[in-house]
Amino acid sequence: QVQLVESGGGLVQSGGSLRLSCGLSGSIFYIDTMAWYCQAPGNQREMVATISSSGNTNYADSVKGRFTISRDNAKPTVSLQMNSLKPEDTAVYFCNAVISTTPYDRRDYWGQGTQVTVSS
Repeated sequence: QVQLVESGGGLVQSGGSLRLSCGLSGSIFYIDTMAWYCQAPGNQREMVATISSSGNTNYADSVKGRFTISRDNAKPTVSLQMNSLKPEDTAVYFCNAVISTTPYDRRDYWGQGTQVTVSS
């Protein structure tokens, strides 16, 4: 059974930084795209950043230049360095990965979420 466990959320002042990490465990054959999503109260879950298996990255316009996604395939983990945080970044952040547990399957897995609160 595959598990994704996030850590690193918390309360920070506007302009501050946080680093989120997500560890993957279980019977994993292959990890494709990994990503971070966020969901603020009353809003839909939305993409923050993605990183492909080859390391290509994609960011939401609202975080470009402030957030950096990275991955370590050996551990395996995916991280999100968040700098110059704004109150509007406040949300629950979810780790996501497209994982194959055999050569014949492929599906999305999600972490439980970690709260990020940015005070003004």
